[in-house]
Amino acid sequence: MNLHAESKLSPTRVALLRYGAVSIVVLLLVSFWQLQVVRSDYYTNLAERNRIRTLPVMAPRGIIYDRNGRTLVDYYAAFSVVVLREDVPEIRDSLDQIARGLHLQRTWLENRLAEHADAPLYQPIMLKDVAKLADIAFVEAHRSDLPQLQLVMVYPRRYPEDSLGAHLFGYVGEATSQEIAAHGYALGDRVGKTGLEHLYNHVLMGQNGQRRVIVDSRGKEVEKLDRQEPIAGQPIRLTIDYDIQQTAEKMMDGHKGALVALDPRTGDVLALVSRPAFDPNHFAVRIGAEQWRLLTQDPDKPILNRATQAQLAPGSVFKVIIAAAALEEGLFDRPFTVQCPGWARHYDRTFRCWRPQGHGTVGLHRALVESCDVFFYEVGKWLGIERIARYARDFGLGSRTGIDLPGEEEGLVPSPEWKQRVRKQPWWLGETISVAIGQGPITVTPLQLAYALGGIASGGVFARPRVLLTDKEPERRRVPLQANTVAILTDALWGVVNEAGTGTVARLPGIDMAGKTGTAQIISFDTLRRLGGKPKRAFIDNAWFVGLAPRRNPEIVVAVLIEHGEHGSSAAPLAREVIRTYYEKTRPSTAAPQLAALPASPAAPAAPAEQQEQ
Repeated sequence: MNLHAESKLSPTRVALLRYGAVSIVVLLLVSFWQLQVVRSDYYTNLAERNRIRTLPVMAPRGIIYDRNGRTLVDYYAAFSVVVLREDVPEIRDSLDQIARGLHLQRTWLENRLAEHADAPLYQPIMLKDVAKLADIAFVEAHRSDLPQLQLVMVYPRRYPEDSLGAHLFGYVGEATSQEIAAHGYALGDRVGKTGLEHLYNHVLMGQNGQRRVIVDSRGKEVEKLDRQEPIAGQPIRLTIDYDIQQTAEKMMDGHKGALVALDPRTGDVLALVSRPAFDPNHFAVRIGAEQWRLLTQDPDKPILNRATQAQLAPGSVFKVIIAAAALEEGLFDRPFTVQCPGWARHYDRTFRCWRPQGHGTVGLHRALVESCDVFFYEVGKWLGIERIARYARDFGLGSRTGIDLPGEEEGLVPSPEWKQRVRKQPWWLGETISVAIGQGPITVTPLQLAYALGGIASGGVFARPRVLLTDKEPERRRVPLQANTVAILTDALWGVVNEAGTGTVARLPGIDMAGKTGTAQIISFDTLRRLGGKPKRAFIDNAWFVGLAPRRNPEIVVAVLIEHGEHGSSAAPLAREVIRTYYEKTRPSTAAPQLAALPASPAAPAAPAEQQEQ
């Protein structure tokens, strides 16, 4: 055997080796061409991202002050945990580890990444709004194996304790995808959702900055490149007076309803409370799904701002509107009295007075002081629904006041046109009788009642309510009112509080205080009798009181609503304490001595039975 001949390769094998070598060289050349020519920009950017990291520098929101410069809403410094968008594909393999370390559910993490899959890659995804010490320790301990996780300094909102001003301030929350698309927000931005936070978000929200750093292959920062400083949000100053707001909040504890205090000369809102309330601090970080469900499904509707959104019958407070209309139309240019036996017959139906034994012979002054229903049945019948509706609208009912708070409701001033349009029914004349005492389909908000009575007592000058304190002249509109009309009405309102009226529990010695009680029925007298005379809680009347001081050209007007408060006299002491606080601040020597504290859920110092308006 020829060993030398056996060791030589056959021509076929040689050819295969040559072709293989050429193929490898061609493949390398093609790959090199792809790297250097076709996809050079892509791989350059990829390398740059691995080396240079851009992190957001968050801007704090503007501080909210009261009218005297005291801080109401501010912020505090904290850390958030974010995941950098460029590294999202790699982080999916570590979701179980991240979920355990940050005490999150894996499914939540997956949904979070999927939710923002289409967002720009340079925007990080926030995983923990406010990191706890354990979260911070986890991120720091895993910088090498989880370099995508980063800590970012943030400034969560800090609201007053005990839900003070909750419906005023509103709350902030993470910008939704719709808000991001519409307004250009970034992922994780906290924006105003309700209240002043929403309305003045463009002022309060700052502009985020950014910083660029060089990191090594393990994600460790090795060098700082540059930094763009954030621009903090601008502060705003409110018309709210912290002391008056605090008193109003205390008075409303344990109640369901609202309280609004206005300076009718300027429209400045001095206090605004709605109960029940919510804690805006729960929204400053991400609110839990269960907590949100409880809030939104609560039958007491704590999210509802009852001061501007509760639309309820005003009861006897509306008699002030009826009296003003009748005075302007000349009904009382001649002697006018009504005999009240406790009931009246109109249009083949019996309408009762709240006082079963009646009031005897009454004129306008006493009818307002003692809130005689029978008297106002006659006045309302004389006026007719068209004139009632016209004056009610002139005084600001049935339309928004224009306050700078979102979601204000209009209320309803009924008319034959409205009923035909909405209910496809003709107006029944007996409905005018009910509307004359603030019952039936008429509805108002507490803010509207404060606005209306404040404007009437100011001689027909209605200043648009406002919460943002500015140097601009308040917006005012004027409704022609005779001086005699204003004098007669304000004297009667003074009598409600200081004579044998339905609001004597609101009296403040040494202070020229006036007001009007209102008790709005949930069910009729006839239905109440069929229920045995004692209504269930859900059917107990709503209590209203609007107080003002001084009686003419008032400096402050306070509207109080207590749902199911039973009598207007239950609401009157709450207004009294707010007005007392105002006088203690503006004229300490004039304010009356502090009265005994009210019980948490008053049956409040009640007027004698014969003075408890129904």
